[in-house]
Amino acid sequence: MLRSDKIHSASSKKMSQKKNAQPKKGLHPRNPHRERYDFAKLIQSTPELAQYVSENPYGDLSVNFSDPAAVKALNKALLSHFYKVNYWDIPAGFLCPPIPGRADYLHYIADLLAESNDNTIPQGKGVRGLDVGVGANCVYPIIGHRIYGWQFVGADIDPISIKSAKFIADANPSLKGNIKLRLQKNADNIFTGMINADEVFDFTLCNPPFHASLEEATAGSERKVRNLAANANKKQKPRQTNFNAQTKPVLNFGGQKAELWCPGGEAAFIQKMIKQSAEKAGQCFWFTTLVSKKENLPEIYQQLQKAKAVDVKTIEMSQGQKISRIVAWTFLTEEQQQEWRQERWSN
Repeated sequence: MLRSDKIHSASSKKMSQKKNAQPKKGLHPRNPHRERYDFAKLIQSTPELAQYVSENPYGDLSVNFSDPAAVKALNKALLSHFYKVNYWDIPAGFLCPPIPGRADYLHYIADLLAESNDNTIPQGKGVRGLDVGVGANCVYPIIGHRIYGWQFVGADIDPISIKSAKFIADANPSLKGNIKLRLQKNADNIFTGMINADEVFDFTLCNPPFHASLEEATAGSERKVRNLAANANKKQKPRQTNFNAQTKPVLNFGGQKAELWCPGGEAAFIQKMIKQSAEKAGQCFWFTTLVSKKENLPEIYQQLQKAKAVDVKTIEMSQGQKISRIVAWTFLTEEQQQEWRQERWSN
């Protein structure tokens, strides 16, 4: 029996045994990744995934999340199976993001837009989003377009990331023409130079650099990999070696400088973002960003008040034990919001 056939048989057995299992904790109700991965179907979409799937110490089919190649293969399979993306790849060493969390952010943005639109999610090509720091993976625009039909502009300061994201967008007929990529040539700018004078966006999104230095980023990534390996081996069965910790931790999700760290870290980046958003106040309905560190919130709220944001919302997200949040703000008054709805979302 071929390996993929064995996995199909094992997957069917596991799914049958756990058909009453609860969805993954914390993910958005519309997130298709709330359920356990059906590896038989994922392998059918992406056969190369089969070599990385095995039974973990808990008796479930899984992949070794401390193995960069396994994480990348899983991402390919998820994007193929759920979002009909035929081609997806990233250069070695670039950020390979967890798909479920990225999808969550977009579903919460859809809810945010719906709250401003009589509880109806604006969909289709008339809705435009700006992804600040699109990365080589282009995941946010991919998911946002495939689920809601939105169009995107992806901005990044790294030319390799822009080249990779553009190749992904152009290589997939379902994405081509719906995702534009722009190189930010000035590292001090976020919205400046990316939002042209004659254009508007319904929302922006951003996963800002988390760390303040390369050393901090490296230590954080290695700690994450060690934790993954330790959890995998915690209840390891005798003579089972599928999930042994590697001698030297590998950055399983990757990431270049601009993706992982910047001077001042997350707080400084978001502060700059808020300042520049005020300069584009009438050109975007909702500015949003992820905030990983809860202790940064008071300063963020203070900066938003100083920038004279009209409305500020904080949306909590969680995936398992990981807690994060989205902070969203708008400079539009109620009257301006009503005009925006009528002009852009009434069709």
